[in-house]
Amino acid sequence: MNNAKPKLALALGILCISIFPILVRLHLTSGLISAFYRMFIAAVLLLPYVIFSGKFKLPHHRITFLAVVGGLVFATDIAIWNIAIQKSSATQATLLANLSPVWVGIGSFLVLKNKPSVNFWIGTAIALFGMVTLVGYETFVQFNFDLAFILAILSGMLYATYILISKNLLTKVDILSFMSIVLVSSSLFLGLVCIISEENFTGFSNTAWMVLFIQGAICQLMAWLLISYSTQHLQATRVSLSLLGQAVLATLLAWIFLDEKMSWFRIIGAVFLLLGIRITFYNKPIGFKNLKQI
Repeated sequence: MNNAKPKLALALGILCISIFPILVRLHLTSGLISAFYRMFIAAVLLLPYVIFSGKFKLPHHRITFLAVVGGLVFATDIAIWNIAIQKSSATQATLLANLSPVWVGIGSFLVLKNKPSVNFWIGTAIALFGMVTLVGYETFVQFNFDLAFILAILSGMLYATYILISKNLLTKVDILSFMSIVLVSSSLFLGLVCIISEENFTGFSNTAWMVLFIQGAICQLMAWLLISYSTQHLQATRVSLSLLGQAVLATLLAWIFLDEKMSWFRIIGAVFLLLGIRITFYNKPIGFKNLKQI
C-alpha cells in the first residue's frame, strides 16, 4: 500500500497540533475550560455534517463502548496536560508528556499483533536524546517532582493509551463515526468536570474566544481527523513517535511569536529528534552502510 497520503496527513496533523502549546501558554482561560471548549467546539463543527450527510454510522455496541472509553481517556489527557503546563514550565510538561512513544511501544508489544521493530527502539532512543537536547539539560536540573510532574507523566501514558485504542478501533469503524463518538463523550465528560469544579463557561475576552475556537477547529478537529487517518494506515508506534515532531515546530513557533531564545543546542536537538523519527520509517535493519541513506 502506498503510504504517501497517510504520511502527508500525519505531517499536516502534527503541524495543526503544534500551535496548541503556544495557545495554552497565553493563559487566557483555565486549563479545564480550555480542554472542554477544545472538544466541544470540534463536536459542534463535526456533528451537523456527519448527521445531515448520513456519514455517521453507529457501530456495534462493543466498539461504541470502546470509542467512548477512548474519548474519556483523551479528554482526561488533554485536561491533565493543560493543568500540568500551567502549573509547571511548559517545557517540563511537554517533555514528560512526550514520553508517550515509549508507552506506545510497550503497549504495542503487549497487545498488538504488529510488534515494534528494532528500528523503532533505536529511533525512539535517538528522538528522546534529541528532545532532551532540544529543551536543554538545565530543564532536568530544575525538575520539580511535584503534582505537575506526576500529571505530565500520566498525560503521556493516557496519550499512548488513546493512540492504541484508536489504532485498534479504526480497523473496524470509519473515522468520522469514531471521531463523533470521541468528541461527544469527551465534551460531556469535561463539561461535567468543569461544573463540579465550578468553572466559568463565559465571560472571556474576544481574544480568548478566538483562541478557543482555533483550538477546537484546528488543534482538535482538523488535526485529529488527519492523525486518525494516518493511524488507520500506519503503525501506531510510528505515529506516536512522529508526534514528537510537534516539539520542533512548537519551539520554532515560540521563537517566532513568543520571542523564546533559539540556540545551536536546540537546533542540534531538533535534528536528532527528526532523525529518530525518520529511522522508525526505515524498514531495513540499520547498519553503517545505510546510515547515509537514512
